[in-house]
Amino acid sequence: MENVFDVLVERGYLKQFTHEEEMREILGKEKVTFYIGFDPTADSLHVGHFIAMMFMAHMQKHGHRPIALVGGGTAMIGDPSGRTDMRKMMTKETIAHNVACIKKQMEKFIDFSEGKAILENNADWLLGLNYIDFIRDIGAHFSVNRMLAAECFKTRMESGLSFLEFNYMLMQGYDFLVLNKKYGCTMELGGDDQWSNMIAGVELIRKKEQKQAYAMTCTLLTNSEGKKMGKTAKGALWLDPEKTTPHEFYQYWRNVDDADVEKCLALLTFLPMDEVRRLGALEGAEINEAKKVLAYEITKMIHGEEEAMKAKSAAEALFGAGQDMSNVPAIEIEEGYLGTGIVDLLVEKGVMKTKSEGRRLVQQNGLSVNDEKVKDFAMPITRELFKDNEFLVKMGKKKFYKVVLK
Repeated sequence: MENVFDVLVERGYLKQFTHEEEMREILGKEKVTFYIGFDPTADSLHVGHFIAMMFMAHMQKHGHRPIALVGGGTAMIGDPSGRTDMRKMMTKETIAHNVACIKKQMEKFIDFSEGKAILENNADWLLGLNYIDFIRDIGAHFSVNRMLAAECFKTRMESGLSFLEFNYMLMQGYDFLVLNKKYGCTMELGGDDQWSNMIAGVELIRKKEQKQAYAMTCTLLTNSEGKKMGKTAKGALWLDPEKTTPHEFYQYWRNVDDADVEKCLALLTFLPMDEVRRLGALEGAEINEAKKVLAYEITKMIHGEEEAMKAKSAAEALFGAGQDMSNVPAIEIEEGYLGTGIVDLLVEKGVMKTKSEGRRLVQQNGLSVNDEKVKDFAMPITRELFKDNEFLVKMGKKKFYKVVLK
């Protein structure tokens, strides 16, 4: 079997390593137990987490054993990495609910059967710690000078770093130590913004156990301009269909920039790299075929084949030759909405954020009803707009909704 290290390099995952050549050799000849941590800051994972799960899935497919660590304990503090402000404090009840939701999502991508993967929650060992014992046993091995030089802390020094958050690195390092003792876990994988925290764990194991441990980071999901991908007008691109519908999810990938198609195919699908390169090399109008493949493959993995087919069918109905419109996202209204302004309705239903956004869209000729440009910001919804109890709203070039009269 080919070395997973080479696969990850070819597909563009790997960013930083503690011991590059040594890790490549180990991954080629041994079955390694590794872990990736996920803090349950919401009741759903988003597409930024998805790249980490793909990272994990590739490792598992090549015979290595993943530990998916849900941070029920570290979420009580909050990771300062990549943030300019302090995270909102969550209750134990909220965290427990989020952990349960995230576990269900992980099981779609990682095979936890027959010991092939392990699911752990660091609340099991962090919440019962005696602080004095912890600081004596673990804190003694951390240099404050080195911690303050870490990127995750440097970016917070001007705006203010709480002592609460300063503990986060110790706790993440301790997680690695616990998993090393409990399961023989020798590698930590994670996003590149976790580099400082990961090195802390490697160093802690070396000092406490006199053992070699390793860490490597995955590139963050960014576009060709270096900006994070996965943000929509409504916020994050969630994996939960209640937060981001399969149609919205599909459309996001269908509309990515041409320059990002090959990278997304390599990182977020299991398509062979020869096919990824072929699709990525398409130009002009043909690149749209690659985007359709990308959108379908990712939606199928997250939401299943049936939902992916529905989203594909809806997109083809809107942009193609007018096929079945039943899968286009619907806004259902009652008779009492007749006379309401179209912009008011779209804001109330959460399709637009504000009336100001609607005003700008009308001024820019970007809002249409039944393929007619809306000229009047206050245009009311009338019965004449409906055909078979529905009419079509188009926002910009690529967002469509059908308004259905119940």
